[in-house]
Amino acid sequence: MSTDQIGVALLSFAHVHAQGYADQVAGIPELNTVAIWDEDAERGAAEAGKRGVPFFQSLDELLAREDVQAVVCSAPTNMHKEVLVKAAQAGKHIFTEKALTINVEDATVVMTAVEESGVKFMISLPSRTRPEILFAKQVLDDGLLGQITTVRARIAHMAALDNWFHHGSAWFGQEEKAGGGAFFDLGCHRVDIMRWFLGEPESVVAQKVNLTEAYDVDDNMVAVVKFRNQALGIIDVAWTHRHGPNPLEIYGTEGYLAVEAAPNGPKIQMISNRVSMGHMEGYLVPTVLPKALPSPMQQWVSAIQHNTSCTINIYDGWALSQLLDGCYKAARGGLEFRF
Repeated sequence: MSTDQIGVALLSFAHVHAQGYADQVAGIPELNTVAIWDEDAERGAAEAGKRGVPFFQSLDELLAREDVQAVVCSAPTNMHKEVLVKAAQAGKHIFTEKALTINVEDATVVMTAVEESGVKFMISLPSRTRPEILFAKQVLDDGLLGQITTVRARIAHMAALDNWFHHGSAWFGQEEKAGGGAFFDLGCHRVDIMRWFLGEPESVVAQKVNLTEAYDVDDNMVAVVKFRNQALGIIDVAWTHRHGPNPLEIYGTEGYLAVEAAPNGPKIQMISNRVSMGHMEGYLVPTVLPKALPSPMQQWVSAIQHNTSCTINIYDGWALSQLLDGCYKAARGGLEFRF
């Protein structure tokens, strides 16, 4: 390892994205994988052998190593509190898979540890770096839709229909380890964007079902969040989705914006009383979007090496856990939950 490289320890290969993160680390010249820990010793030792680095059964022993300056956490979500707090207290920079923790109380403990340690932190919420999402945020910040009344967001795939999770990923279907099902896993992306767009939540009602019974968690769930700015957010998440769109729709007193995936890139439409089109009226289809931001991991590396600011921070991770936790409390209790 060269002196200007950051020594990275990979903490667990439990998450389905763990291999992808390991590949990202290997592909960034500023990073160098130097050690692996995994709660599953057999899996961890095998991964360490493939990468030619030592495996540690003791997380504390690994975190005590001077050649480990940073960690990438892909452990089951219920382990995040312990793993991330220990890493922060050991002075290791942290990149973690979402969600931050399984409840807001644990998220507060992690946020406090990260803030007190001063380490560079990043949670993987890549939707925030995408041009179409940056465009929507810019439109909102510029007030082109007026006062926002409703945001409706769906994200869904067929994980429960096709039994995606098994063996090492079976924990995704165990609520005590994952925090919840479809909404807690896949829903993170839309829940985070909703919170980013609309700010502080006030209350939520929600309904969840287990349609397929493929796992002992929700595979179809909808939450309706009232935000303090009086906007309503409808978040619709499923593992029971075979076909159809996953739209993001924003309604305001002066306009409307929609984002939908399409074969040649995202399809965006907007209509606004605050955008002049001369004698013409109708929908605008933007042809120039903001440039994509550096990936979450690239931003994290820059923050470690050059003290640059990240566009996603520990508070964003806490806010995601807060809203997820509230949505599940509402769904489990069958009553409105107030934040």
